[in-house]
Amino acid sequence: GRFTSSLCFPSPCPTGSLLLAVHFYSSPRANPLIPSTALGVLLLLVSALLAYAGIRRSLRNASLLVPLCLTLSAFWSGYGVILVLAGQGALPQPGDARDALVPGLATFTLALLLVALVGFLCREPVLALVAAAVSLASAHEVALHYSSSLGPSAVGCSHLIVCLAGGYFALGRILYFLTKGKIALPGTDLAEKKTQEQGWGSAGSTNPFTAPGLLLNMLSASVLGCRLLGVTHRLFLGHVPWLWAAGTYQIGICVLSYRAMDVPMATAFGFTSILKFAAGYSLLYPAWQPEEPSFPTPFLVVFSILFAVLALFLSLQSPVDGLYLLVFVAYCIALACSPRGFFAGGPQGVAVAIFVASALVALIHLYNVRARAKVLPGKGAVKALLARSSLLKLREGPDLHAPYLGYSKYADAEVLAYACSVLASFALTATGDPQAPLDTVVIPWVVVAGGILKLLGGSVAFARGKTLESSAFILYSVMWIIWGLTRFGGLYGTARSFHAAVGIVAFMLFNGFIVFCSLFLNMAWLFYSLTFMLIAVSFLLDAIRALPAGYDIAATLIFGLVSFYCFLAALSSSTFQGLCFPLGRPVVQLSGVGAGTTKCLHLPARKASSVKRIADILRNGGTCGIPTDTVYVLVAACSRPDAVEKAHRSKRQAQDRPMSLWISSLKQLEPAKHLFTPLLWDFMEAAWPSPISLVIPRGEWVDFLGMKDSAKYVGTPQSVAIRIPDCSVTTHLIDLVGPIVVTSANPTGEADTTHHNQVYAKLGDKVDAVLCGGPSPENIASTVVDCTKIDSGNIGFFRVGIIPKSQV
Repeated sequence: GRFTSSLCFPSPCPTGSLLLAVHFYSSPRANPLIPSTALGVLLLLVSALLAYAGIRRSLRNASLLVPLCLTLSAFWSGYGVILVLAGQGALPQPGDARDALVPGLATFTLALLLVALVGFLCREPVLALVAAAVSLASAHEVALHYSSSLGPSAVGCSHLIVCLAGGYFALGRILYFLTKGKIALPGTDLAEKKTQEQGWGSAGSTNPFTAPGLLLNMLSASVLGCRLLGVTHRLFLGHVPWLWAAGTYQIGICVLSYRAMDVPMATAFGFTSILKFAAGYSLLYPAWQPEEPSFPTPFLVVFSILFAVLALFLSLQSPVDGLYLLVFVAYCIALACSPRGFFAGGPQGVAVAIFVASALVALIHLYNVRARAKVLPGKGAVKALLARSSLLKLREGPDLHAPYLGYSKYADAEVLAYACSVLASFALTATGDPQAPLDTVVIPWVVVAGGILKLLGGSVAFARGKTLESSAFILYSVMWIIWGLTRFGGLYGTARSFHAAVGIVAFMLFNGFIVFCSLFLNMAWLFYSLTFMLIAVSFLLDAIRALPAGYDIAATLIFGLVSFYCFLAALSSSTFQGLCFPLGRPVVQLSGVGAGTTKCLHLPARKASSVKRIADILRNGGTCGIPTDTVYVLVAACSRPDAVEKAHRSKRQAQDRPMSLWISSLKQLEPAKHLFTPLLWDFMEAAWPSPISLVIPRGEWVDFLGMKDSAKYVGTPQSVAIRIPDCSVTTHLIDLVGPIVVTSANPTGEADTTHHNQVYAKLGDKVDAVLCGGPSPENIASTVVDCTKIDSGNIGFFRVGIIPKSQV
């Protein structure tokens, strides 16, 4: 697995270059060796493998391999679709293929040149050579389209350099694995690079996906900028693959940025992806209609406001990135002021500014991924400025992205979900021609923003344990997609259908349940779900031809304003400590989850730092819920009598189910070994570690554990249950803390807890932390064996659990 993972980059990259080299070397022939359609499909497959390589690499540590793989993947996917269109005759005019390819080729010439420059500066020669070679090939191909005297062999030669560099890297990795690390060619030792990257990455948390996202902004800006500068003759169907490839990849980078715990940049890439899909739709529309589509002005004004607010908050994290987003504010304003939209000179001029700004900011982020000293971060100045304020304090630290229940690998996506609600609602205010609904550019805003991106937000919310929020976001996204395609996609027509009304009523019933559940969450969510009911009512009235004039606009404006308030509240709460915009208390307060004034910490069991933190809490007298080899348990350190008593109080322990003792090895009982009979000691050695608890006679050995007066809460006056769990996380924790007192993590008389969410639900306000390990490996508790009479040759069973009697 590690071997194939390490070769995931050198395999597809030289493969794609080899295909292009063969194509250009054979292009002077009447019939090229690889037809355009076949070459395009093959490049699409290679681009998928390259994207996988970049994502797999990025989940380990930051490297220039991430932006190189993702940038090349986006380049070859757009390039491949254009080749397929050309092969199928969709670009019939003589200069269509050139006009379609040149914006992308020019962009990736510069983008890969930036990657190569940073690669040489940061001592990654192989990656730098590959990037420089592909950049040179793209530049040669641009020159080839304008002057045939250069010849296609220069392009093919550059791609052969990529093949040689990739082959060298693959050979180095093969030798490394065959010789078990004894032979490593220069520049191919990933183990040494990993150590350097971990050391450099600890200096600051840098999102490795920001740079490829910025390079994709260059791609979409180049399409419009080339038209303004006269490089291309017109905007047409051939440019759509570049725009939609950039939009699709930016949605993926949005998800990966949430994985990198970078909420502002993930939201920004979600916003910019919407613009790319809208531009692609605008260029695609004239393919079947002679006129250009019209743009809804109010929506673009609202979009510019959202960009401005996001730029303000992003500047607190990175002033450079915040200033960069202001260019998109100007872009949205230029689109709002231009009836022709993307076809007008104003937006195209701003696109040129976006191209230049994206290149400069991408260069900074590329360098910051690999450099020890960061270039122009600017965050220190912002922190120093806010330190003088007693009202505003940035939210930082390990609990910045602590999820609601359990732990998650993603940051919170509610900011983007609320913003998409704003965009989709204001897009519905556009009044178009019912006979030609596609004439107005509404579908990208409603379907992409209200549908796809909101579905993304719902999926992330579900991963973070927010069941109600995720259900609402997913339900609303389905509603926006269906209604957007039906009303603004030409599927509705002039007829109205009873079946559509029945479907909307079903959605309203589901939303009614969400409104009811919002009563137990907060006032903001109650208004959010209630105002969406107004939207659903307008859909229903329109379906039955009973919509009053102006009602749909009023409903969408109300829902948009409520969504905008939720957007501000979510953005401020993720940036500052304390809620700057109150969400309100629940209308109905439950006595269980949410009733407590404090929430315990949730730490992932997969991290050693989390186990260490749990150990610190236990040593300081806290109680915690932890996973084991069976079900979840509530524990306290034996060395803290106050914690033992606290665990007994919080559990309301019944007398017939006393607390037990756990140790990590028999060495912890070595000082008291003389107090155990040889037979009992041998039986403990044979039985542990395992899910078998042994009830042994109480004696002076208990005093060695330091429980003092709290020892009365453990076991009975005659006996104590003790065991060594067969769980590495639990035994490591006991190694750090010492012997612990254990009881089941549920109120007495209730079922055992088999997930960390259940621990929070049952004891969340009574424990200090929960070590989250997901579902329990078993749903059955341990077997409890009576060893009080073992020396007479008899054992009994208080409870037969996961281990059967025969095995004991």
